[in-house]
Amino acid sequence: LSCICKTGYQTLITDKASITCQQCPTDKPAVTTGGFGCIRCPGSLSDEGKCQCPPGNVLVERDVNGNLLDEARCETCNGNAPALSVPNSSGDKCERCQASFINTSCVCNPPNVLAGGLCFPPGSLSTNVNPSVNYAQLKFSVQSAWFVKNLYSASAACLVFSNLTACQALGNMCVMNMHSFSSLTTDACGLFNTIFRSRAALSSTQDISYWRVNLPWLYYGDEPGLASRVLQTDPVPIGFSFRGRNKNTDIKLIAAVYNVRGEFLRWEQVGGGNLQLCPETTTKQAAAFSFGTAYQQSCDLSVAELLGSHPEPLFYDVFMDLGGGESRKLLPLPTLVYNQQYNGQFINQESMTNWYLSRRMFLVDTLSGREKSMSSLPKVIRVASSVKIRFQLVPRTQEGQVFPPLMTVTYSDVPITDINTQTVSTTFAVEYEMDQNEARMKTDTALGVMGGVAVLYSLLKTVSWKRRIASPLIDVETMLKFLLFYAGDLANVFFAVTVGTGLYWLIFYKAQQFVSVLLPLPAQEEPFVTYIGCAFALKAVQFLHKLILQVSVDVFFIDWERPRSKASRTVQATGELKRDPSPVSIWRTYFVANEWNEIQTIRKISPTFQIMAVLFFLEVLGFSNLALRDPWPTLERSSQAYTPSYSLMLRYGLAASLWLCIGLLQVIFFTVFHEHFVEDKIRQFVDLCSISNISVLLLSHRCFGYYIHGRSVHGHADTNMEEMNNNLKREGESLCGQRGLLPNTELQTFQVSITNRLRSQYDRIREPLSRFKQNTKAYHTMNHFLGSIIDHAHPDMDYIVKDKLMFERVIGMEFLEPSEKSIFYNDEAHSFSDMLFYGNEATLLIFDTLFFCVVDLGSQSFVLAAVLTYVQQMV
Repeated sequence: LSCICKTGYQTLITDKASITCQQCPTDKPAVTTGGFGCIRCPGSLSDEGKCQCPPGNVLVERDVNGNLLDEARCETCNGNAPALSVPNSSGDKCERCQASFINTSCVCNPPNVLAGGLCFPPGSLSTNVNPSVNYAQLKFSVQSAWFVKNLYSASAACLVFSNLTACQALGNMCVMNMHSFSSLTTDACGLFNTIFRSRAALSSTQDISYWRVNLPWLYYGDEPGLASRVLQTDPVPIGFSFRGRNKNTDIKLIAAVYNVRGEFLRWEQVGGGNLQLCPETTTKQAAAFSFGTAYQQSCDLSVAELLGSHPEPLFYDVFMDLGGGESRKLLPLPTLVYNQQYNGQFINQESMTNWYLSRRMFLVDTLSGREKSMSSLPKVIRVASSVKIRFQLVPRTQEGQVFPPLMTVTYSDVPITDINTQTVSTTFAVEYEMDQNEARMKTDTALGVMGGVAVLYSLLKTVSWKRRIASPLIDVETMLKFLLFYAGDLANVFFAVTVGTGLYWLIFYKAQQFVSVLLPLPAQEEPFVTYIGCAFALKAVQFLHKLILQVSVDVFFIDWERPRSKASRTVQATGELKRDPSPVSIWRTYFVANEWNEIQTIRKISPTFQIMAVLFFLEVLGFSNLALRDPWPTLERSSQAYTPSYSLMLRYGLAASLWLCIGLLQVIFFTVFHEHFVEDKIRQFVDLCSISNISVLLLSHRCFGYYIHGRSVHGHADTNMEEMNNNLKREGESLCGQRGLLPNTELQTFQVSITNRLRSQYDRIREPLSRFKQNTKAYHTMNHFLGSIIDHAHPDMDYIVKDKLMFERVIGMEFLEPSEKSIFYNDEAHSFSDMLFYGNEATLLIFDTLFFCVVDLGSQSFVLAAVLTYVQQMV
């Protein structure tokens, strides 16, 4: 800002803070051009109070020695030969007229055409040009004041005189019109292409056929499929490496910068703020050009600030610097303008076969939208709302080779309403991709093969279930059971494939030296996320199925205790003493039942420790940084450095593998150390049954279940402490029989496969248990019945004890059907725990893993995922 005097006042004193003004006298009313003197005018005064001369004259206010004249003079410039002079643009001296005027005088006489200070011969180019700028997003056009003034002159000077600056200016106007073609040949791009075709016979620049002499390179051509040949044929002759002696991660881009008038300004290294409109630190902006780092920076910019900082657009021709020392080579970056139209159709928003690649771009255009004059407020401004540079890896490369990078530019048309409140969003991004077809095919193949195996395994489970319920019919219930089994097995397939895929990308991407793999783009991760969602949904179905089975198991506690003495009572009718059996206490049965209820939810891991350990590794030690979309396997990141977004695939692979590893370590510790040296609640429950003189029959299916033989070797358990201690001492010294079902054996746990006859009798006795008044009698009847079965008191419902075949154990199915006798299979593994959480740890661990990962992928927060997983486990 500066201070100036009012019209008719001369400046006397000026400094940085203020000025002194004095009114000019009436005999010298005009102010000199410099503003520091007063003078008489030979003619009229301008609106600014200064002398003005007629056309073809220059104003002279001082003599040859620099002294101010009393009266200014208007000197006529001689436009005839040999002087051929005209006033310069400032109107203060005569200079030789432009070459296009020189014939016999400096006057552009008809039929010649005067435009842009040049005189064009008639018929060189039609004056009927279209100076409109099309704003397709807003569905209207603007008669641009800049185009009205310069379109014809730039086109004619380029065509007639091959003026390099005029050709560049014409190209800039085509770029401001989004490189768009139409049936009109009189708009900026139509005129450019007319001139381009007229130069077909001339040589090209740098042996590039699309780059004609004296013309800017704006297009790659319109042949079908040209885009794919340009982008996917010849690799860039340099390789990228993440580590080692040949480490190379620097992306060196350089841009030729032009102003709107077509003048070349400078060569400029791309980096910092030249292509990035968002204000950010230099360190973070430089991360955009580190190979392998997925970069994206977005912000909202004030329209008022854009108008102030970008009065005119700057144009960039971007190249990739290939190095080479003195023989330095530059690779031009193809540009895809998302807004480009061809006869009204957005061709670059379709498939690659229809793309029209181009060159040259700008960031902000506040000039072409000025309708009335170039000093007026623009009606519309155009801003590059998205600038994206994409690198594509050469398939099966082991040397880090990439195809020529593609720059995609998307512009937003912003109508001006209130510049002080309006904002516009802009994004700058650098992304990397590779052909994912092979990886997707391998994933689909693994899913197909393992899914087929899951079908067979589910069929085997269904057959086993049918045998265990003794039902040969295939009905709706059978189909539903198969689908439930298949849901769980298919969930395991999806889980195994997704965890394996996530670990593959995590290990191979972060550990590679020469670039051979690149992470899938967020859009390419969508099928992977879908697989995770399927795994979670199916595993939730399996979890609910197992939970329903667990709460629907038939459990009966067989009390072997018998009365030890008889109580005396007097019969009133005869007066005689009569001894009745003492009742057996029910508290032992209640106590065992309570213990059974308590071990329902014991697990081989500690959920609280699991969550805390996972959070410790991810958030405290910084393992979460391994999931960032960059190639650096570092756990600590500087707060000043750029932090890229997370890869969902890496995030899932990291979280799932970490959860599983900690869970497996807990299982190993619990199984190897805790159960042997601290406590084993499953075996403790079996011991409790023996001490309590109570056996447990668990029927998980109609004709299949588990039996825990708890019959006391001492005959009685309802005794005092002294006798109990003596009994345990005798047992410890082997002075009594062993606890096993069979004589001289210790085995107390069995899998039981019962006959239909036994099950029918069981159901008949159980039926009254549902009626409260009869349940006590039914309980005693059932207790006596099951006890007599164990004691072989029913020859028609007898049983045998045998070992299960190894193959039967593996496939979980019994080959023999109990037709005449039930079968008790020796079970040293205590497989009755399959009816508890304890025996389904794998299912629970995978469900917790998927729950944690699904919540994290949805919220991008490990802490929230941990909290919700803990709540889910507690519920």
